[in-house]
Amino acid sequence: MTDIAANPRLTNVPAPQGRRAHGLFSLDDLSDDTYHRLVRRSYELFSDPSDHRSPLSGAIVGTLFTKTSTRTRTAFTTAVLRLGGHVISYGPNDLQLATGESVADTGRVLGGMLDGLVARTAGPMAQLRELSRVGTLGVVNAMAVEEHPTQAICDVATLALLAGPGRRLDGLRLLYVGEGNNTATALALALARLPGSRTTFATPAGYGLPPGYLEAARRRGWTIGARVEEVHDLADVTGDFDVVYTTRWQTTGTAKQDPHWREAFRPFHVDAALLRRWPSSVFMHDLPAHRGEEVESSVLDGPRSIAWTQARMKLSSAMAVMEWLFSSGDVLGETAE
Repeated sequence: MTDIAANPRLTNVPAPQGRRAHGLFSLDDLSDDTYHRLVRRSYELFSDPSDHRSPLSGAIVGTLFTKTSTRTRTAFTTAVLRLGGHVISYGPNDLQLATGESVADTGRVLGGMLDGLVARTAGPMAQLRELSRVGTLGVVNAMAVEEHPTQAICDVATLALLAGPGRRLDGLRLLYVGEGNNTATALALALARLPGSRTTFATPAGYGLPPGYLEAARRRGWTIGARVEEVHDLADVTGDFDVVYTTRWQTTGTAKQDPHWREAFRPFHVDAALLRRWPSSVFMHDLPAHRGEEVESSVLDGPRSIAWTQARMKLSSAMAVMEWLFSSGDVLGETAE
């Protein structure tokens, strides 16, 4: 009888130790060159979706969405298919994570079978790093509780498309109105890389950006003259803006403890009267929209809204991220202890 224990092909392989996570977890992990390259590539693919060499040909990518998603899930699924790959889709109860298997064990198994994973769990970003670190799996953060990095790449690419070929976004002035959620944190990190830009977050008191993210964006921006600021009253907002941006008040996968929280948010409703304060600005929304809450329908569907172009850019930015992940070989993230 064959001695199984002596057969190196059959014996248990120890989990790798000290491996670095690979993928896109936070914009803060990216070099300036990689960040700007992803933005540029997003609007290039928006203009010509066929402008690639099928970099995912033969690759199998898992998409794990334990929280609802329309744009991000569809964008990444379509992106993988358009780039020549194949998709295995996992819902909230499809993996043994739902029955208590550890993130590390799951990552180790998936890493032996898949070539990449796109994940939205609304859990901490550390879980996504763990999936990659143990399983050698390239992982894309399709929204974690702290940050939604691919949304910010999409947003900046949309603005670059609007600016036109060869024009830079230096000096961009953006007003964000609403909760300091994972879209807001990603925007703060993204816009802090634009020289001379000014980003103002108007958020209800108690619902602002996490202090760590706000300070990280301010530190990054300080070196290139990019300002990141936060106020809690729209009356305190001064100056001109090129963009007014809002997002839904109830972030996917979260709940607010205060049953009367909407009262704090009502003054941050974006309507035609608010938009008239900045007559040259465009309007952005990451969607889904709750019409009548964070935004008036006449604004969302109005001539100054670029929200629907922004939604289409989700696909192009997903293609750019997946192309980069499968061709660059960049290693990002912190070393496991």
